Amino acid sequence: MAAATLRWVIQMHRDVPRAARFYAEGLDFSVNVCTLRFAELQSGPLKLALMHTNDSTLATQRAYSSMLSFTVPDITSTVTKLMSLGAELDGPIKYEIHGKVAALRCIDGHVLGLYEPA
Repeated sequence: MAAATLRWVIQMHRDVPRAARFYAEGLDFSVNVCTLRFAELQSGPLKLALMHTNDSTLATQRAYSSMLSFTVPDITSTVTKLMSLGAELDGPIKYEIHGKVAALRCIDGHVLGLYEPA
């Protein structure tokens, strides 16, 4: 019997087209499908599915949800671009011995981790 394969990582969003634009413009994901209720985005072999929710507490909650972590070539420009699209920096950019790291919250409060290797 074949092993299960991961189909998507799924996030819930109140405004799916806006969230798709956030990932497409902020992190250069390609958009395979985008409707008002569902979007499929892709970065290399990873597929991110965005699904609509009416949950109004998403943007106001400060509890931890899923975290997506990305390696980026330039953390400063990526943080700037994501913040211009509505993200909030969750603490300062940290300069570790192995590289720079940052945490942001996307437009619906999900945590995004960024890593720029040294």
